[in-house]
Amino acid sequence: MSYASPLRATLERLEELIAERGLRSSDLFTAPSLADATALPESIVRMLLQGGEPPADTVNERVRTRIKALADARMARTGERMSELAGKISQQLGVSAFWARQVCSGTKVPSIELLHGLVEVFGVQAGETFFTASPAEALNRELLPILAALDPAQDGQESDAKCGSETRGEMAEVRGIALRQAMDLPKERWNVLEATLKALLEVDDREERQ
Repeated sequence: MSYASPLRATLERLEELIAERGLRSSDLFTAPSLADATALPESIVRMLLQGGEPPADTVNERVRTRIKALADARMARTGERMSELAGKISQQLGVSAFWARQVCSGTKVPSIELLHGLVEVFGVQAGETFFTASPAEALNRELLPILAALDPAQDGQESDAKCGSETRGEMAEVRGIALRQAMDLPKERWNVLEATLKALLEVDDREERQ
């Protein structure tokens, strides 16, 4: 397989755990949901999931296309028009509405300073790297929480290696804190995480009844 090694390792481990638990990958994620969460084209997500390597791109291309994807998704979700979204960005970032429209339409690349402001505008959790990471890095970032939820034993082993005195109750509290913090995730990322947790709970319930 030709994708970057961190993504390869994540996908291989996910495949193992999905098989062990008798799940399907669609129980945990789909290409459309991952495309929404990463602001990547669905075709690129499918290519990466299948082990392919997308065409080479530049950081500027990534920034332009991902901002446009986020803007399009927001307008579709809220019913806002481009002029309304551009107006809000203009007020929030202190830039012209014309500039904001160009950025949201993917025709202009913002400066680093203004890119930081767009992180807040669109509520992305990964900071500026959400816009600049390679497609493989962006996809891997979204899959890692799914892997962590699917493989709590691994989390426990890593924590035991660091703090051998931790009890199961303490570990549960740590996970509870993590979930409470996850309440701030954008809707698209919550959808992916929620599907993962739902699938795991269904598997645990079936195992308890057997």
